[in-house]
This record gives sequence, C-alpha cells and structure tokens, in this order.
Amino acid sequence: MSSELMNTKEVAKYLDIHEKQVYLLIKAGKIPCTRVTGKWIFPVKLIDEWLQNSAQDGLQQARKRINQIEGALLASGSNDPVLDILLTAIKKDHPAFNIFSANTGSVSGLTALNTGLTDIAFSHLYDPETDDYNTPYLKQYCPDHQPVVVNLFYRQVGFLIAKSKTEIFKGWESLTHKKIHFVNRQKGSGIRILLDNELKNRRIEGKDISGYDNEVYTHFEVGLSLISGEADVGIASAAVAKILDLNFQPLVDERFDMILDKSTFFQPGIQAFIETLQSEKFKNRVEKIGNYNFKDAGRILHS
Repeated sequence: MSSELMNTKEVAKYLDIHEKQVYLLIKAGKIPCTRVTGKWIFPVKLIDEWLQNSAQDGLQQARKRINQIEGALLASGSNDPVLDILLTAIKKDHPAFNIFSANTGSVSGLTALNTGLTDIAFSHLYDPETDDYNTPYLKQYCPDHQPVVVNLFYRQVGFLIAKSKTEIFKGWESLTHKKIHFVNRQKGSGIRILLDNELKNRRIEGKDISGYDNEVYTHFEVGLSLISGEADVGIASAAVAKILDLNFQPLVDERFDMILDKSTFFQPGIQAFIETLQSEKFKNRVEKIGNYNFKDAGRILHS
C-alpha cells in the first residue's frame, strides 16, 4: 500500500501484534482506522499519534501511583543497560528513595517532563547544527520549564551484527543488502533520530531496508532480536554487544544526560542518585562492561 496508509496485516507488523488483535482493537473502537471498499485502512500518521497518546496515558497512570509513594520519583525517556544497574544500586545504597523508570524514548521523556508527567527525562538527542546533545532541544520539547541538564555518562553506540552476517555487513550501505534484516528503534528515540539523520545524509530510503518498520523499545531488545534470529543487524550500545557476545561496529561516542526541573534537582532522592553515580563502587562495577566514560558524571551542563 501507500507509505501513508496500512492494511490490517501491515499495521499488525507495525505494532508487533497478531492480526487478530488488530481486529479486536477495531471492534473495541480503540485504534484509528477507516473502511474503504470493505477493507480496513490505517493512516500511518494517526497510528503514530495514537501510539504517542497511549504512552502518555501510561505515564499518567504511573504518575498517579508514584505520587502515593513517599520519596519516589518517576523517570522516563531513553534507556541504557548501565542506567538499569545504576537504578538498582541506588535502591540498595539508599532504600528510602525510589526512582521508577519508563522506556519511552528521548523525545517522549522531554515532552513528559514539560507536561509534569515525569520528574526526570533521560536523553541523548544529538543536534548536528550545534554539535551538542540535548540542550538544543529544550526550547522545542520543554518550553515551559528552565530545566537543569546533568551528565550521567558517555557511551559508545554502533551496529550490532549477528555473527552469521559479519562477512556480508560492512556498514551503512549494507543495510539495503537483500540478505540483511534490520531491527529498528521506536520513533522519538535517540537511536532512531541518529539512524534517520544518517540515512538522509546517505540518501538511503527506509523502505529499501528490510525490517526498517520492525521497532523495539530498548537496547537489549535489539540484541535479543539478533540472538533469536529475528534480525541480523541493529543499532545499540557497545555494552549490549559485549554482554550478549555480538559483533560490534562503533559509530559514535554520545553523551547521555538526565534533564529535570531545578526544584527537583535539590530533592534528596536526586542527590542520592548523583552520589551513587559518582561512587567508586559503581564505577568499578561498570568498568567490567567497558565502553563508558564518567569524566563528567554528575556535572551540571546547563541550568
């Protein structure tokens, strides 16, 4: 069909659900669609808006529950294996504080911060015009606040490659190879924005990449897609490649920050977060994974 429209089979693949579930959503009136000559049609733009609204609804429910827990904060946005380790370490070192995290992508994290649905946004959005991360996007996605940008770490990101396709895959141009099946990240994620910018610069069309519409929400899901044989190549952190023993081609060393309101920054839970981040105990544990740099960890980069 047209790149602007999908049928039931295509929208099922787009949402990574069974086609029968699509019909159940239609029957319940929960998915945007229209019927043309007896067939259900799904506008891509409306489906993307529906997904965005569904994510916001999930955050609203989480916000209500977390507000009932003393000392708890809600974070949303990008994800990273080391971030998961950090959140666990905070809970062990400072049991009075809880930080709950939702993997929504960098853009959604910033917009949620702007609307008050989250306390912290995790982000790694690169702006090629300024050669800077995150700060250039604050006016666009977080216009109602004057947020603080605090660095967490720098990490290496690149292509994860199934070992069976190492000889075939040589880089960006190989993405259109007929024997390469790609696994993508969701729209609004920092990895997706990196990918789409690079494809645009190289004049590579997404429709020419097998698996371009196959989206997952975390770095580990990218790696697991390769291990399960569902895909051959994806973009994720070097840590995932090392943990899952996958081949890796580095692309960029990127900055990973947390963004939050000034009033939130001085809360005890955030100070506990930074204390754990800067501790030698945590850094020594992460060194075993490799490909991370904590030279600016806890440093305020914008306020």
